Amino acid sequence: MTSNSWRQLFVGIIGAVVIAGAAIADDVDALVGAMLGDTPIIDDLKSLTDSIGGRVTGSPSNTAAVAWALQRFEEAGVPATAEQFELPSQWQELEASARVGGDVSFAPRAVAKPFSTGTDGSLSAPLVDVGFGTADDFDRLGETADNAWVLVETPVLDDDIGLAGLFAEYNDAAATALLAINADAAGIVFMSSRPKNLLYRLPIFSSKDKLPILVMERENAERILRLLRSGKSLTLQATIRIDSGYAYQSSNVIGEIRGSSRPDEIVLVGAHLDSHDLGTGALDNGANVTMLIDIARQIARLGLQPKRTIRFALWNGEEQGFVGSWRYTERHEAELDNHIMAASFDIGTGRITGFFTGGRDGLPAIVDKQLAPIAGLGPFHQVNIPLIGTDTSDFMIEGVPNLIAAQADANYASNYHAASDTFDKVDQQQLKLNSAIVAALVWGFANSEDRLPRQTHEDVEALINSTDLEQQMRTFGVWEGWASGIRGRHD
Repeated sequence: MTSNSWRQLFVGIIGAVVIAGAAIADDVDALVGAMLGDTPIIDDLKSLTDSIGGRVTGSPSNTAAVAWALQRFEEAGVPATAEQFELPSQWQELEASARVGGDVSFAPRAVAKPFSTGTDGSLSAPLVDVGFGTADDFDRLGETADNAWVLVETPVLDDDIGLAGLFAEYNDAAATALLAINADAAGIVFMSSRPKNLLYRLPIFSSKDKLPILVMERENAERILRLLRSGKSLTLQATIRIDSGYAYQSSNVIGEIRGSSRPDEIVLVGAHLDSHDLGTGALDNGANVTMLIDIARQIARLGLQPKRTIRFALWNGEEQGFVGSWRYTERHEAELDNHIMAASFDIGTGRITGFFTGGRDGLPAIVDKQLAPIAGLGPFHQVNIPLIGTDTSDFMIEGVPNLIAAQADANYASNYHAASDTFDKVDQQQLKLNSAIVAALVWGFANSEDRLPRQTHEDVEALINSTDLEQQMRTFGVWEGWASGIRGRHD
């Protein structure tokens, strides 16, 4: 979009806000105008995705991304540090291949699911149809599943189904994996939920390091099901080589604009820097990384001074179970009482429609207040339920008020963790609009008198007991840490 186009867009938006009767403070006006003007956000995203590419935590490209982010903050005049932390177990695929044999022979493409075990060479076993992988399906198979590769059918996940389908896939896959383990299956093959031979990595935390698991291209998986259901006898020989089983170091990148009058009070906004390796991590989550860098850049360029400290966190280890943000809560535990808010931006470049407010009474009204100056970019609707699934998870169970941007799915789910998650999928215009929304929200929280207290352990426990939060925590591998007392607030 040209410079004049952005200016015209900004003028139109401000006009809508004025018509709506919203009062725009001078600093918010200046910051929103800067975000909608010519900034390096798109060039930054091209650099991160095209030049560095996929950024698996612990990989050389991830290390390069940390250096890249530190350089961007330095060039913006925003102090930033790399906060190192340890991840307990490496996981990267080195090789994955599959060959169908028996009555029919062919070689479909497949990739390992994150946290799959390796096969110690190749693993050959009967290939059987377990339907959609439900408890009834495994009961139907009975002992046939024992020492067999079980093929799981999946519904198509497209832009019409979107995020609801993506969350359902997470939950269904986690349940299926536990059933397969209990059935003594040799391994699991999940049919890709994406058509046109698209492969992706969707982790299953419930079966971590317990079973070899593949995702197979949809069209060939459908071919296999037709063959099996017509009475053919098939085997699968699969090879999965994994680099795993040892601790390693990574780093979060933390940029900071120090508060002028209440510097000990912290507004934390984050996006994860790491990604999976099949694509280049543009929607998940390079776009939001560059958005936060650009907001920091424009605040510094304009010489704006927030009352509270604003921290911009670029997390690593998010795809390994939110490890980087978890380690941050441990490292900064003494400061958590003064974390006014922790927010995460992690759903690509769909329009921000509001925020998930974590089941915290009073927080939706505060968010409404901070979004009022940019009402013309709305409407906005806050959804006051707790969500596990991104880097606010550990702040939630630490009792810190937390926000997750609620966004239109756009093309996020259909490209999620996939080879297709590349720069060309980014909605550049909406990314700019989102950056203005987030800038206004952050500036509002950094200067408002409003604040909610940190919740106690009992408060968090009550939230878990009154919602489906426990099941979410189990799905994403957070529950064991909470239940054992090593994760979340327990004082």
